[in-house]
Amino acid sequence: MTVADLPATALADPAWVREDLDRARHLHGSASPAVLGTIRWYSASSVLVAPAIEPWVHTGTARDPGLESVTFDVAPDGRFLDAWSSRALSAGVAELGAALVAAVDPAVTAFAEASGASPRALWAVAVDSIANRLLWASSTTGSTDSTPRLADTLADHMERAALDRPGCVWRGSPRPRFATLGEQLVLRRSSCCLLYEAPRTRDDKCVSCPRQTPEERRRRQRLLLGF
Repeated sequence: MTVADLPATALADPAWVREDLDRARHLHGSASPAVLGTIRWYSASSVLVAPAIEPWVHTGTARDPGLESVTFDVAPDGRFLDAWSSRALSAGVAELGAALVAAVDPAVTAFAEASGASPRALWAVAVDSIANRLLWASSTTGSTDSTPRLADTLADHMERAALDRPGCVWRGSPRPRFATLGEQLVLRRSSCCLLYEAPRTRDDKCVSCPRQTPEERRRRQRLLLGF
């Protein structure tokens, strides 16, 4: 399979996002632009933040999530496979928080403009992507107990950076949330990827989807985790 490089700056270009919605239709079937835009942002945001979050958890030093620093590996059908960042951040968590806001906010703005999806909903997707990457990276080191603390610290600095960014819609949005099932820490999502509304993708909601009752979500998560 031939993999292409895509500069992450494309995510902040509404014209590119509109073209990407056509690729999304081939992948997921016919759906509204808002649904397709949300699905694509769900995928893109998770891959975008990984090169910054994972080394921060593992080594304490993050790489730059800035759109000008990140490059995606993209499959011929448009799927985001991986990403890497060209530079490390020299400071600590405050710089990482500010860099995440500076990367995510213009992408959210472009996806909202091109697809009609709610900017606040798209920001919620990004926050869940960050939280999920934090949880995954922590799980590889056997230290998931630290995940809520890391998430809270990072969210504090992101909120401060959002206050300094005119028009940033994340202010007041949900912060990363987690729950414990048995001894397992799981992400408590505040966003919906809308995959269940795409005819070629799935016919049911994700196990962690917030668009179901808490009781149903916990029941399905317990089944998935085997208890």
